Amino acid sequence: MARRRWRDGRGTLVVPGGTGGGGTTVPLEIAASYRARTRGLLGRTSLDGAMLLSPANSVHTFGMRIPIDVAYLDRGLTVLSVRTMRPGRLGLPRPRARHVLEAEAGAMAGWGVRAGARVELTANG
Repeated sequence: MARRRWRDGRGTLVVPGGTGGGGTTVPLEIAASYRARTRGLLGRTSLDGAMLLSPANSVHTFGMRIPIDVAYLDRGLTVLSVRTMRPGRLGLPRPRARHVLEAEAGAMAGWGVRAGARVELTANG
């Protein structure tokens, strides 16, 4: 599989399966530069969809106002684990993780993002 380098911007997260087999499509913000990854969701009170941090294998929620769901993805975009983190927490690094998805707490369960699922990401533009 070719190594994918993401750029800051917008895209789409597709979680295959679900009702009807068509999958769930979610708006995606991509934070690939050091500056964008550092800013992340800090100071926000909501998020429309999800945010991809790449490359990343850990996150923290210091300075965040809302609890978030965090999904750790490997190189092939398979979900390694999903955690809900309250503000003011430090997540442990996941050795095989290469990307991190963040969303408002509870959103990922509704989308079907769970350990073992393989997601698809597309960049717009």
